[in-house]
Amino acid sequence: MTVHLDRAAGVLLGQACGDALGVPYEFGPALPDSVEPVMSGGGPWNFDPGEYSDDTAMAVCIAEVSATGADLTGDDALDEIAQRFLDWAADAKDVGAQTRQVFAAARHGSGSVGRRMLDASRAHAAAHPGRVGNGALMRTAIVGLTRLDDRDATAAAARAVAELTHADPLGPESCVLWSDAVRRAVNGDELDLLAGLDLLPADRRDQWAAWIDEATGVDPRTFARNGFTVWALQAAWAAITWTPQVEPDPAQGRFPAQHLAEATKNAVRAGDDTDTVAAIAGGLLGAYWGQSAIPLEWTRRVHGYGGHRASGLVSLAHRTALRGGSAHEWPLAERMANPEYTSARPVRAVHPHDEGVILGSYGVRDHGCDAVVSLCRIGTADFAAAGVEPQDHVMVRMVDREDPAENPHLDFVMADTARTIKTLRDEGKRVFVHCVAAHARTPAAGIAYSRLLGVPLQKARADMARVLPGMRGSGVLWDSTERLQPLKE
Repeated sequence: MTVHLDRAAGVLLGQACGDALGVPYEFGPALPDSVEPVMSGGGPWNFDPGEYSDDTAMAVCIAEVSATGADLTGDDALDEIAQRFLDWAADAKDVGAQTRQVFAAARHGSGSVGRRMLDASRAHAAAHPGRVGNGALMRTAIVGLTRLDDRDATAAAARAVAELTHADPLGPESCVLWSDAVRRAVNGDELDLLAGLDLLPADRRDQWAAWIDEATGVDPRTFARNGFTVWALQAAWAAITWTPQVEPDPAQGRFPAQHLAEATKNAVRAGDDTDTVAAIAGGLLGAYWGQSAIPLEWTRRVHGYGGHRASGLVSLAHRTALRGGSAHEWPLAERMANPEYTSARPVRAVHPHDEGVILGSYGVRDHGCDAVVSLCRIGTADFAAAGVEPQDHVMVRMVDREDPAENPHLDFVMADTARTIKTLRDEGKRVFVHCVAAHARTPAAGIAYSRLLGVPLQKARADMARVLPGMRGSGVLWDSTERLQPLKE
């Protein structure tokens, strides 16, 4: 699993988390800095806590097609997306007004479903020039993963998918800019919304440059009305660029990766269409910072249309980026079959400083716990034991490789893992923490948890070596536990 895939995984998951975070505040006023947005559910459509809304549901409809490797400019792919849109809308809690009108017209007439939807979209645009909602922009981040090495193909796909419901030029243009920014971020470039201007018609570039400049480094609450696609783009971009990036100080619990969460919260604080603005921002932030920067408290709770939780969203994003492929049959295989996993002997030990935490390896199935923290890739059927609720199986992106670039936010992830174990314990759960062989990731996370409990570093390490004698006492994971030494609750 590479850094490239970490960023790809962050796109759909970051969008979904922003969406679910914004749901409770939709159509409400701008929020002061003192309000801490939480995934409490509710809102105008009474979503469950952690449930994403139409923004990500429609992105999932696209992703379930793009994950096959399909060319999203082709008629077959657009027909499939259009039909998935209609199937979703039949039982959806929330469908945008413009989208609902287009869908109603697309359900009747002759020709393919994609053609009917496009015709209805163009008719709506002709009847309402310049009045274009944010319903195409909100779902476009996943399109940025479809052809990561081809900006022209990405732009063409963004236009084609946007025009299915929002054919006025402003809709596709906003999607081209945002999808190209996602593509660039996943490829390791800077956050840059201006770089895609040359993908737009020449006579449209100056206006978009002015709109982007107007929003750069500005408080997102400036754009308190953000249902219009331009204003939604401005609000999301303002949240990203106005939020300061954190100077690293692991001893004080400060990590650059926290920019993702803070900027997403500021997108919610903009008010009005909070779930949409935060979904738009979250997709680009996830592309830039990666899955590993998304707080585990969010990823364990997010869920929604299609039955997807974090692992399902990551799977769709990975397969989209890989054009339908996957490494070692992950994340689709029921069990991990590569030799690294199958040769590891089962290891099970009680955490030396909390008997309610069990430490172990991939091969352990009878862990006796009602929560699981997985520090390695797992199959779809792994640890799906009775008594472990979906939100209590937390999957952490932590790579057992010595190249620091493979763990771009290791200190943040280590601290977040320790706090997540503590949160699960505070909820009264017995927690199983595992990696493949319990040689590196599991003991490192166990030591980080000990530090959170106030155990001195050398004692934490010595006690961990006693219960996990196969522990590897060196390397980047080991070094991270030292940098987090002063961590306290």
